[in-house]
Amino acid sequence: MRPSLRLLSTTTKSRFGTYTLLSPDSALTSYPSPRHVPGNIKRPDYVPRNFFTAPWGHHDPPKESPEDEVEGRRIRKGSEEESRVREAGKLAGQVLAQVKALIVVGGVLEMYCTMTDGPQPGRTTDEIDQAVHGMIVAAGAYPSTLGYTSYPRSCTVAVNNVLARECPDLVRPLESHDLINVDLTVFLNGHHGDTSATFALRRVDDQGLELIESTKEALEQAIRVCGPGVPLNEIGRVVEELAEKRGLCVNRQFAGHGIGRRFHQPPYILHHRNDDDTLMRIGDCFTIEPILVQGPNSRGFIWDDGFTMSSESGARSAQFEHQILITDDGCDVLTRSITD
Repeated sequence: MRPSLRLLSTTTKSRFGTYTLLSPDSALTSYPSPRHVPGNIKRPDYVPRNFFTAPWGHHDPPKESPEDEVEGRRIRKGSEEESRVREAGKLAGQVLAQVKALIVVGGVLEMYCTMTDGPQPGRTTDEIDQAVHGMIVAAGAYPSTLGYTSYPRSCTVAVNNVLARECPDLVRPLESHDLINVDLTVFLNGHHGDTSATFALRRVDDQGLELIESTKEALEQAIRVCGPGVPLNEIGRVVEELAEKRGLCVNRQFAGHGIGRRFHQPPYILHHRNDDDTLMRIGDCFTIEPILVQGPNSRGFIWDDGFTMSSESGARSAQFEHQILITDDGCDVLTRSITD
């Protein structure tokens, strides 16, 4: 069975602020079993047939082929596919809005262990995953990350100095000075909806709050430049310009991506200055999801669990993500909720 890592956390005060630094511990644990999904809910092709029954390392290869990734890249206006991808994006936005309500209520850390329990302080990120899983499945959708490259959970999280793809943790309770990103994707009626946000718990310092606000503004500025005939590299230009003005840097190891019937497909969206002058066209559907990092070093390293990436410098990061569809006169944000 492939090992996962228990988290070792140490409170640190540095030029980046005061927060708990997460790092890999030497104590190994096994990956958790995937949560149940009713058999009537359609699963993406990449989920191994025996994903819910086989031990780790013994999953069948996925049916989905890399050669098929361009299929369905552009969405025809007024089509059933457009309706479905809009529905998937809407559901993803609704679930993320509920996650926000669970994490921060009136500025106080409160988590739900299940959909029916009352709020309880100090919950773990695994319990966030439990809530996300329940919301998605209750809506008749499948959590897209569950079984994607054999990932064992229904969302990804990133706390403090973790950049992305942290498997929700069973051990460490969230603390009142944590930054936490939740990234979730739903698979509904054969289409994916993908979104992400970073939340500040009640004792996050000013540097952490500024990081969150800057990252959110970078995403919004990137969305505003999108439309037919606009080069894709305009997104990276505006994101990196804002980051530099705020004394931050853009992680270059992660990118946005086309999305629809496939979870990840062209076009791929770089969030830093680049030479990709491919023009956006009506029907392009993709995510914009910049990760901004404190200080001059944006690079991260992957832990031995094969998923989690944290910053080399120990600096904190923040990420926000929306899924957009290029329209006749601009773009529609498919994952926007009324609480944004």
